[in-house]
Amino acid sequence: MKNIIPAFAIIAAGFFASCQGGTAKKTQAKIDSTIVSGAETVQDSSYCYQYINKRDTATLSFKEDGNTISGSLGYNLYEKDKNAGTITGLVKGDTIVADYTFQSEGKSSVREVVWLKKGETLVEGFGDIQDVNGKTKFKDINKLTFGDAMVFTKATCK
Repeated sequence: MKNIIPAFAIIAAGFFASCQGGTAKKTQAKIDSTIVSGAETVQDSSYCYQYINKRDTATLSFKEDGNTISGSLGYNLYEKDKNAGTITGLVKGDTIVADYTFQSEGKSSVREVVWLKKGETLVEGFGDIQDVNGKTKFKDINKLTFGDAMVFTKATCK
């Protein structure tokens, strides 16, 4: 009987040690997985913005990967036709230049849009436009005005 108790203690200690080793491996795998996931988030970030002024609203959401963006944009301006679509474009310093492909009145259109980053807001730019191969573009992006007409503020992504 004296030999059984020490033998049982050695077996139990070995069992507990092997269980702890498995838990440590699982914990390390979880940490490694979290680190990899976090690294991906830095490269591919999502942003959401909204514009609200009385009865006018607009929503903007996009993913940024390096200097490129893609996402969705929609305008619901009082007593004007509602439109919604997608954006694709580039980030150039503090400026976003994108093509907005949207549906309005049953017709598909493409319009250039530009925003200037100011802190936690995006200010939409306006200026003279022209039609280039069926796409509405600004005549000169360097001459856009960025007033307080359409200021998009950061919003929670849904």
